[in-house]
Amino acid sequence: MASSFGSYAQRSIKPTAAIAAGALSATVFNRSSKQTQNEIEDNTQQKNVTSTLTGFHVLRNNNSSIFSWHTPSGFSLNRNNATALCEAASNPAEKTAPYKPSDPAEPIADASNNEEKTTKPKGGMWGEEEDGLFHGLFPRRQLWRPHVEYPLWHADWDGRQPLPVESDDKDESARLTAQRDRQIRKNGVTKHIILIRHGQYDETHKEDEKRLLTPLGREQAAMTGKRLGQLIRGVNEDFGPCKVKVVRVSNLARAKETADIIYDNMDLDNFDGGIVERADPDPLLNEGRPCHHIPGGKARPSVVERTDEHHPRIEEAFNKYFHRAPMPEMPPSAAENKKETIIATASTRDSNEGENEEKLVADPKHEFEVIVCHANVIRYFFCRALQLPPEAWLRLCTFNCSLTYFTIRPTGTVSCRMLGDIGHLPHDMSTFSMHTGFNW
Repeated sequence: MASSFGSYAQRSIKPTAAIAAGALSATVFNRSSKQTQNEIEDNTQQKNVTSTLTGFHVLRNNNSSIFSWHTPSGFSLNRNNATALCEAASNPAEKTAPYKPSDPAEPIADASNNEEKTTKPKGGMWGEEEDGLFHGLFPRRQLWRPHVEYPLWHADWDGRQPLPVESDDKDESARLTAQRDRQIRKNGVTKHIILIRHGQYDETHKEDEKRLLTPLGREQAAMTGKRLGQLIRGVNEDFGPCKVKVVRVSNLARAKETADIIYDNMDLDNFDGGIVERADPDPLLNEGRPCHHIPGGKARPSVVERTDEHHPRIEEAFNKYFHRAPMPEMPPSAAENKKETIIATASTRDSNEGENEEKLVADPKHEFEVIVCHANVIRYFFCRALQLPPEAWLRLCTFNCSLTYFTIRPTGTVSCRMLGDIGHLPHDMSTFSMHTGFNW
């Protein structure tokens, strides 16, 4: 069962009710809740009253009270569970089963129907069969459910986790699987994904073909291209070149213009390494509303409709580009010769010279992709790649032409090395859309 996003649950209930959770005993809870109730009755003129019970707060404003409970594990309580616990606490003689909190995202069981319910998908948005609102914010069917309970890691998130090696002997299967996994870690290819937000653009037009980069946006893109060009070419043996295979881009004008300027400023004409492909624009990467965001108010019907329209497309883009690299056919000894693959000796002998010249060559066990797209898409990808609640995407901020950089190891683990990095841009070129600098 997937838990809620954090370890903090807040519900509004009547002053006579209270919320209990975790290892709190019924006796302590009953005594403390009575104490808290007395405090409220004795301090009717005060707007804020806090009980002495650690982690339990009562805020009183006029005739309403808000009870909040901080718990050591991630879950939320609903009013029915809280009321039941309060009744149990008031009668110590009555024994009850250990408390197990319910997931607010989980549909309430129908007690009148004892037939076994259809098993729902373990991850993603559940679809039209889910009714009601999630905490009064948006339809429950539009809430993202993780494949495994937060904060556990879903190993087969990209559908490429190898199955255990089969054997009649269980111990032998475990041994062979561990040996196979070591070879994957040792010889597999690490995939690097660099997401770049487009440069600043003219937002005064509604037509996409008119929403082009501003002069400042073009300068931002040019400096970003120079930074990537240095990354591709390398500097020396310690800061060697990177094998950038492809530059991808969304199908919106501002992103395509940014990608063109970046590519032109990489200075690849004098680069004798591998060819960097320019992929066709992909509409899946277009800007949109990937999912609802928390915190946020109740979603308007138009927002619900846009989420239904945009989420499947942006999720498809994530699944298309975020995955571990295919496992190459490579002998076990290849990793031992890593240094030899980085520094290749190119013979330049001719009739006048017989010297060898060292040439920097990219490590074949690392492959890079550059994707030029949009702020909402990048922030959603960040949450999805790190298996964080996607509804947190609006808490992040990615400036124009910033770099957000991920590594995906051959074992499937994901790490974010940069988030919204604009170190290549001076302060007077730092913008977030039409906002300049940082005082906004």
